Amino acid sequence: MKTWIALFRGINVGGNNILPMAELRDDLEALKLKNVRTYIQSGNVVFNATAKTATSISKKIKQRIKERHRFDPNILILSQDDLVAAVKGNPFPKALSDPKTLHFFFLAESASNPNTDAIKSARKVTEDYELTKRIFYLRAPEGIGRSKLAANVEKYLGVATTARNFRTVEKLMTMVEGNG
Repeated sequence: MKTWIALFRGINVGGNNILPMAELRDDLEALKLKNVRTYIQSGNVVFNATAKTATSISKKIKQRIKERHRFDPNILILSQDDLVAAVKGNPFPKALSDPKTLHFFFLAESASNPNTDAIKSARKVTEDYELTKRIFYLRAPEGIGRSKLAANVEKYLGVATTARNFRTVEKLMTMVEGNG
């Protein structure tokens, strides 16, 4: 069995797409996913499955949520290797001393034609970023809520993303390793 991570986007935010984590766990267990664990209400799930691809898992989960909860969730599925590579690939190791400043934007697919001029223009002087094949890393010392770049990164990259701060990524790593 392989370990997978599901990152839901836009659930339990502003009274929309309400999905209690206990119900989400029940839904995933009904799909025969094993050792299902959630972290905070925004939809971070670690589980085990025999599935070979993220796409097959994503389709099953989306169908189940749509049937039972009447909305079509956006989900990004990562393998354990994907998550480990994301953490190891962090280009801002000094930001770990202030983890609330570091954010991982996981890309649904590679950004084949990012608007690099817009990214550079939106970047505050205090911000640092790096785009890899599947992650846009952003260090925003003044906060992500005040970052024009963070607010528009998906538009500038031209691909769907879902963001997690480093504390959440760190907790998911702990869960993947079986310690949480």
